[in-house]
Amino acid sequence: MPPSDAHIENRTYDEIEVGDTATLERRLTMEDVKLFAVMSGDVNPAHVDEDFAKSSRFQEIIAHGMWGGALISTLLGTELPGPGTIYLGQTLQFKKPVVLGDILTVTVEATEKDDEKKRIRFHCLCRNQEGKTVIEGDADVLAPTDKVKRARTVMPQVRMAERAHLHELLEAASSPEPLPTAVVHPVDANSLRGALQAASKELIIPVLVGPEDRIQQAAREAELDISDLRLVSTKHSHEAAERAVALARKGEVGALMKGSLHTDELLRATMHKEKGLRTERRMSHVMAFDVPTYPRPLFITDAAINIYPTLEHKADIVRNAIELAHAIEIKEPRVAILSAVETVNPKLSSTLEAAALCKMAERRQIKGGILDGPLAFDNAISESAARTKGIDSRVAGRADILVAPDLEAANMLMKQLTHLADATGAGVVVGARVPIMLTSRADDALTRMASCALALLLAEYQTRQN
Repeated sequence: MPPSDAHIENRTYDEIEVGDTATLERRLTMEDVKLFAVMSGDVNPAHVDEDFAKSSRFQEIIAHGMWGGALISTLLGTELPGPGTIYLGQTLQFKKPVVLGDILTVTVEATEKDDEKKRIRFHCLCRNQEGKTVIEGDADVLAPTDKVKRARTVMPQVRMAERAHLHELLEAASSPEPLPTAVVHPVDANSLRGALQAASKELIIPVLVGPEDRIQQAAREAELDISDLRLVSTKHSHEAAERAVALARKGEVGALMKGSLHTDELLRATMHKEKGLRTERRMSHVMAFDVPTYPRPLFITDAAINIYPTLEHKADIVRNAIELAHAIEIKEPRVAILSAVETVNPKLSSTLEAAALCKMAERRQIKGGILDGPLAFDNAISESAARTKGIDSRVAGRADILVAPDLEAANMLMKQLTHLADATGAGVVVGARVPIMLTSRADDALTRMASCALALLLAEYQTRQN
């Protein structure tokens, strides 16, 4: 027997009594706005632009653009009275703007019945998550007289994943000169193809480092032309990592890109005390994510290098992330130090370290960004959640950078965003003498090129600073 919610059933005119109610709840996301624009034909860039979305004019467009009214219509047409309802008219007052992130609770209540015409008047009320009335009025409907019960149609998920932020990275990286880059052990088609695609966009000048016969074989099998590229031959992947690091130390290349070798193998060579690429700052990995449901690039760190970072390590992790944000022209990035809670708890070390990092920023030991923590994930990225918990912060709800307590937490967060939120990220290692791209075999062309763009912009920024 299917569950009751597998069917949609109306309530006929005779079944409805004055005072009967129905309710639904819905959050307004940027994706809703863009989809509404596409469906309505209003694709004026101003109406779907992220910065414009924060303005009072945008809020007025949403409030008077019938999004709240559409929810009322949905409730009347699917719940009370339900299928068979004919919407005759409405008189609604828009009392408060509906803004991105707002959660509307929509209620309709039967207030009058016309037995002769089978019409019902409903009082309609929309309140936001703060309990404030944003829309109120009345709707008149012609209620169904025949019973309708049918299987509920499962509507397809529509996601408008435009990858706008990654494309912006590529555009921002179009002005500096291509970056000579050692592609380490590129003995598979994906590694070679990624390097050639980035070269075609004038992001990098690839220098292939690895066993020559295996590289040439991979190029032939993938029908890729590498005849114009410099090839530094080595016996195996260990030597390829060491030679690539040596090229960077000599200044012959300005970045490293991982090919078909394990990340640990490449990092081991870069972290060698005498022959590596270490600086006075701890190395860390930063991912720049394009999350379709978030209105700005979202940096997450560190999911690849520092397993259980100390307070000292975390200070460098934060500094590295801020430096990368500066490289893509985020002047004063908002840094959220994550934990499970938003209050300092002596039994939870991540909250103590978050508080210490914020004090270090206050004392100018960490510069260039605005820090706050501890913050739970929801408080870091949702202004609504931060308001609900009474958090008064320049960071909460608007974070540019998320600093996870440890590698496990960062890694899980990244994969959750990738597989549940349709996010795409481009990453780079910061804190070494040159940027290091830890690309994956599963990365698509856009992700690989965005990683190259990050590395190029970081290298160019570091050159300007020096």
